[in-house]
Amino acid sequence: MAALEVAELRRQNEELERAAREGREREEALRGDLERTQERLRAVEEAEERLCVELGELEAEAVAQAREDLLRIETLSHQLSAARALLASAGLRLDLPAAD
Repeated sequence: MAALEVAELRRQNEELERAAREGREREEALRGDLERTQERLRAVEEAEERLCVELGELEAEAVAQAREDLLRIETLSHQLSAARALLASAGLRLDLPAAD
């Protein structure tokens, strides 16, 4: 082999080694990015799960409160009817202002 060919092969070898090194560096950087992204994804999924649980609890509380409110309205309605009946039996009439 001529010295020129040897020099050319060395140059090509150096270029290939540099390209391989740069490829490994890019791969490491991408792997780090992937790991950070996976960690963020895990954190987001955990937060989503906590929010879903909290939302479920709030919905259950809202349903319970609505039931309590409805029961209270029914109780007050019955009391009002009884009061009106009592007043009517006494010859009195209860006029309430219209609700807005």
